[in-house]
Amino acid sequence: MNSPVIDERPATALELALQHHRGPLIVLLILFPVVCWAWIVVMARDMYGPMTGASAWMMTSRWDAQHVLSVWMMWAVMMTGMMLPSASPLLLMYGLAARRRAGGAVAAREIYSLAAGYIVVWALFSVIATAAQSILSTRLALSPMMTLTSPRAGGSLLIIAGFYQFTPLKRVCLQECQSPLGFLMHHWRAGIGGAFRIGIDHGMYCLGCCWALMLLLFAGGVMNLTVIAALTAFVAFEKLGPFGTHTVRVSGLLLVGLGTWILASM
Repeated sequence: MNSPVIDERPATALELALQHHRGPLIVLLILFPVVCWAWIVVMARDMYGPMTGASAWMMTSRWDAQHVLSVWMMWAVMMTGMMLPSASPLLLMYGLAARRRAGGAVAAREIYSLAAGYIVVWALFSVIATAAQSILSTRLALSPMMTLTSPRAGGSLLIIAGFYQFTPLKRVCLQECQSPLGFLMHHWRAGIGGAFRIGIDHGMYCLGCCWALMLLLFAGGVMNLTVIAALTAFVAFEKLGPFGTHTVRVSGLLLVGLGTWILASM
């Protein structure tokens, strides 16, 4: 009789985290991003379709308080849907550490608090993006479809984003994003307030890593689903992939090359 095979493989961080924090992690890494993406898809399909639904208010040239708030919400939801999944290694690692230090209910609240701090950073970035959109729209540099009207401006933005990929700041921020364990060891703070601060700190490094890439939405179309999906996939690959700084070198060369080609074609 053959003896049963016993799986002695050690549990991964994901498996351990899901044993104790399945609820918060499912909410933060699956349900919340899905809701954000559903909203993005509805907006994008309407904007590039009949323009009779949720995107109708985006076409107005009046930048009153209601319009500014609506545009900010669009950016904030989009940034959350694009960026929160890329923070999954930190959330998983923090969940394990919080479970060992505190009880289940307390650890769950701390996980939510960390995610809230991370989202706040991108909500503040959305304020800057909204201001940029307002300025560009007022100066007629942005089309009603929220794309730069000047190919020269679009090409220049690609070149700027490409050169940023080679900067020391990009390298430092990316290294922090790629090493959640090292990040927690250097930035650990106890309690719900401490978790919120950890989320802010990680969000700042993430912002330093990805802000130039996010501004490429102005070049490709702020609500262009293909551009949004491509940037989301690239950010996740850059932060979670195994190639480290090699990824940013290749992407930097591609962005600079594409921008140069656009300028040379004018």
